[in-house]
Amino acid sequence: MKQTTLKIHPGDNVWVALQDIPAGTRVECGGETVTAVRNIEAKHKIAAQQLPKDSPVMMYGVLVGIANDDIPAGELITTKNIRHASGQFAVSGERHNAWTAPDTSPWENRTFEGYHRTDGRVGTGNYWVIIPLVFCENRNVQLLHEVLVKELGYRKQHTYEAMLQQLLQDFRQGHTSSHIATAENGEGITVQGRTFPNIDGIKLLTHTMGCGGTKQDARTLCGLLAGYITHPNVAGATVLSLGCQNAQIDMLKEEIEKRVPGFDRTVIYLEQQQTGSEKILMTQAIQKTFEGLAKANTLQRQSAPLSKLCIGMECGGSDGFSGISANPAVGRVADILVALGGSVILSEFPELCGVEQELSDRCADEALAARYVQLMRDYASSAEAVGSGFDSNPSAGNIRDGLITDAIKSAGAAKKGGSSPVTDVIDYPGWVQRPGLALLCTPGSDVESTTAEVGAGANIVLFTTGLGTPTGNPVTPVIKLSTNSKLAAKMPDIIDLDTGAIISGDVSIDEVAANIFELVIATASGHYSTKAQQLGQDDFIPWKRGISL
Repeated sequence: MKQTTLKIHPGDNVWVALQDIPAGTRVECGGETVTAVRNIEAKHKIAAQQLPKDSPVMMYGVLVGIANDDIPAGELITTKNIRHASGQFAVSGERHNAWTAPDTSPWENRTFEGYHRTDGRVGTGNYWVIIPLVFCENRNVQLLHEVLVKELGYRKQHTYEAMLQQLLQDFRQGHTSSHIATAENGEGITVQGRTFPNIDGIKLLTHTMGCGGTKQDARTLCGLLAGYITHPNVAGATVLSLGCQNAQIDMLKEEIEKRVPGFDRTVIYLEQQQTGSEKILMTQAIQKTFEGLAKANTLQRQSAPLSKLCIGMECGGSDGFSGISANPAVGRVADILVALGGSVILSEFPELCGVEQELSDRCADEALAARYVQLMRDYASSAEAVGSGFDSNPSAGNIRDGLITDAIKSAGAAKKGGSSPVTDVIDYPGWVQRPGLALLCTPGSDVESTTAEVGAGANIVLFTTGLGTPTGNPVTPVIKLSTNSKLAAKMPDIIDLDTGAIISGDVSIDEVAANIFELVIATASGHYSTKAQQLGQDDFIPWKRGISL
């Protein structure tokens, strides 16, 4: 008989429903038995005991809420009968960063095929990026991108174009209505062979920033863009500037030099107010970019140790199973990579609410712990200053699928970071500078956070989702992992690997983690193209912290 509920931690007083539980059903978990007061859908939480009004609600061994009323044993946990609450935290003089590294013997002598850079890092791809330094140049960079992609063999003929052509043909033949079959997926096929086979793509990083905000926002944007230009997955860049904006070319160059002193990859800078007409600007941009692509095309993949991998851990569209299937599975991957000498990034600070003490205690030293605690407090204060707070983080979809409070969501989200010591704490738009687990301050918004993780150096992103999110990135492969098998069956066009069998008990977290890590190696070597890559899902949204002026 399949297990119907799960008690995650011995100290918990609520259980997770692993399947739908009809009202009146006697439910047993860990030697305790309760009767379901009402129908309880899978992913939701059931009170394991009577919870008096104002008593703590515990999950994952931490405080995740407070009872608004007396809650009988067997009752469904909802936004009406509990409210968000999380534990206090402070910098502790004791370090709790001892850990037992996982068995890495299956991967000790393994390598991946990547692009070696002179700064010592290794890319999992080789992309050319086209960047506007200010939003005024978005049209010009889009035009440049369109021309290069079409003429150099990177344009894809999408299945939807064929569908529209059929509709047009029927219309011209006098048919006022037509029926066409639904395409199996939205991916396209390349129209012609690539002129530069060792360039994986020409990518566009448009945005709405660069001027009109604070000077700090301009500096932050330049820092993020420098993170992409110097990224190991980037072969070179073309940067178009208007000229009068806050985000100046010299500012961008300063940020590049901070990250990689003596940076030697090709970066083309063109300023429209200096060159003159659009025709002159575009002529120079096309010619110089073509020359840069030809040079970058000489680099080929070579073997690299797995320690050169830097994986960003991300989630979006989370559900009530995220914290017990996909997230702990990628957390195990994180531990494996750290044990092999690689790097891992855990971000989304609003979704670490309630686990601050654990993460602070895992920091390698008190200075790192203090930095993390201060960043969390400053972020929370900034949210409260505009009338919000971390408690507002869960979306309608999160709540509908069992993530009732931000603390419940956060306790499960933190599992993506595994159990290794925290070796660095990075404020946005900083970058990874040492191996191990790094905490990166970003929003909970999945695209903003993924954008920041890649800017910090992630050359692979593992992205867990329970509701289905198509997020991708222009230069780093995003591997999408479903928390439940229903999602994998419903949206196979966006899911790379299903972890739902953990819920059914058919496989262990360790088994799924091993499968994920093998997929990481295949993706890093260019042997597997992620669903987001196939769909051309190139999401890029910088985090704007300041006000507009």
